[in-house]
Amino acid sequence: MIATAPALSHHGRLGGLVILAALALMVWTGSKANAQSQCALSLVLAIDVSSSVDERDYRLQMDGLANALRDETVRRAIAQVGGIQVTAFEWSGRRQQVEIVPWTFVAGDETVFALADRLQGHPRRYQEFPTALGYALGHAAGRFGAAPLRCTRHVIDVSGDGVNNEGFGPGPAYANFPFDDVQVNGLVIAGADPDPVAYYRNEVLFGPGAFMEVANGFADFEAAMKRKLLREIVGGALSGLK
Repeated sequence: MIATAPALSHHGRLGGLVILAALALMVWTGSKANAQSQCALSLVLAIDVSSSVDERDYRLQMDGLANALRDETVRRAIAQVGGIQVTAFEWSGRRQQVEIVPWTFVAGDETVFALADRLQGHPRRYQEFPTALGYALGHAAGRFGAAPLRCTRHVIDVSGDGVNNEGFGPGPAYANFPFDDVQVNGLVIAGADPDPVAYYRNEVLFGPGAFMEVANGFADFEAAMKRKLLREIVGGALSGLK
């Protein structure tokens, strides 16, 4: 005789379905966790608060950054790439780097608006120190080591209205800090002497595809930041947007 397996009872069939459902849930959960361990972009926002930035300029800068993030096109770009990982700090003198926002993953409107509110509400810590740009870049490079997610691209978005005037400059920073696979872009507020636009172009931009956006005064910061964020999030496809 050929032995046959006994037919499953109703409870047996139900138990089998429960096991299959549990296995499917485990696979889905594992896939979701793996997806969350990666992201399109790790972005460090380095905000200049040196002595050349007065309180009005600072307010225009922080309001502009927050409003650029709230912009519908920027929010749509962030959602389109599946979210980005962001941290921000203010910088001025050699040892004056202050965290504004720790590493934060933003994807949907709620998280983007929360990030924008936190940036806009940050109380400025320092206002009397010079422009130690090399130190700021070194600090920014070190932030990637503390990032919780593995991201495809690593970008430092450094804004400023002047050239380095304290300590080592960008060149030694790039030679001595971990900048492998890091792109450094600039948002330059034009108008000072020496010309910060030429300085950022020649000394600050770093890595393949690095670029610079120019703001014609702090009142133009929001528009320049919006263009910059779009290019950093999705590449050059939307860089012509005004």
